[in-house]
Amino acid sequence: MQNYKDLKVWEKAHFFTLQVYKITEKFPKAETYGLTNQLRRGASSIAANIAEGCGKNTKPDFAHFLNISLGSSNEAEYFLLLAKDLGYITVEDHEVLAKLINEVKAMLIALIGKVRG
Repeated sequence: MQNYKDLKVWEKAHFFTLQVYKITEKFPKAETYGLTNQLRRGASSIAANIAEGCGKNTKPDFAHFLNISLGSSNEAEYFLLLAKDLGYITVEDHEVLAKLINEVKAMLIALIGKVRG
């Protein structure tokens, strides 16, 4: 269908993933296979599903993968809240990342609407 790297939402989701990887480096070692892994997987799934959807041949297929990305965005948003409440990230870091993920979610919702026409 199109090159995912040309999509602003993919670019922002990729940036979000990079930020998540940086911030989770500071998580306790005990969380390596828990919250660290879940947050990283949720974050990376957003951009990955956008990319996968771009490789599909139909608009409904593309929209389906964008919806999966939206679900992963909600998952990552929750894990960020959990990390803040557990004291793994600061309130300030949480605010920055929460703002970013909400921008991604808004962009996904708009793109889903456009693809569905």
